[in-house]
Amino acid sequence: MKNLIRFDWAVKRLLRNKANFGILEGFLSELLMEDIKIESVLESEGNRQTADDKTNRVDILVQNSIGELIIIEIQNNYMTDYLLRMYYGTSKIITDNMVIGMPYSMVKKVISINIVYFDLGQGEDYVYHGTTNFIGIHKKDVLKLSNTEEGIYHTLDIAKIYPEYYIIKVNQFNETSENTLDEWIHFFKNQEVKEDTKAKGLKEAKEELDVMKLSPIERKEYEAYITDWRDNYGVIVGNYNKGKLEGKIEGMIEGEKKGKIEERKDNIIKMHKEGISIEIIARVTGLNVEEIDRIIENE
Repeated sequence: MKNLIRFDWAVKRLLRNKANFGILEGFLSELLMEDIKIESVLESEGNRQTADDKTNRVDILVQNSIGELIIIEIQNNYMTDYLLRMYYGTSKIITDNMVIGMPYSMVKKVISINIVYFDLGQGEDYVYHGTTNFIGIHKKDVLKLSNTEEGIYHTLDIAKIYPEYYIIKVNQFNETSENTLDEWIHFFKNQEVKEDTKAKGLKEAKEELDVMKLSPIERKEYEAYITDWRDNYGVIVGNYNKGKLEGKIEGMIEGEKKGKIEERKDNIIKMHKEGISIEIIARVTGLNVEEIDRIIENE
């Protein structure tokens, strides 16, 4: 077992304590590239007890010092509809924080941070950021806020009004740290912190998320969680490798079929060039006259 606790378990059990806010604040500050202060941890329908328990809405929901709501969701298992899960999660948080009679100007800004341990979508990067902008169909210009609207929304950028999405594809990280955010992703992937880390919050994580600091009951729960996670991961990897093998076999069979078809076409064309009639070619190859005509015409 690694010396440091997995971040997903820490989020559900340890990082909700105000004493450990500095760890979460460090990660959020590195990702969002601004100093983040957590005001409070909000209710999110209870904590998960196992690696695949999806009964609650999000792993952790916090409110920062300027009133923004930040979701941190960690997904170990592959989900084909996870992108829609992200969308639903932000929508639910927004509506849950609305009350009757509240003006739309009071709608909470939501930032959805998704740390995934499977290949979500197709792309070469391992950190993606999504925002909402409005582009002119004819002029191709970006819609901006008026001076009055800037005062209402307290921002100059219309994209800052709407939910923002971050996707961190942990397994796609190649272990080469280029910045302090990469040091956090290295921790997500390996449960270890480099000695010379300069990333905000990671030194605190190294100190506070030591497995040896857990109580006997917590350590037993954590070990059970890790066992459950490994079992699920083994099933996923096994199915993935089985799919790859089946795909490879199917590809070989299709390639062999294609080769035989191409060889048959070559023989038909050769026989035709030697003056053999189409009727005889049909009897030899087992094809009908129309099929042979098409092959000859497409030569």
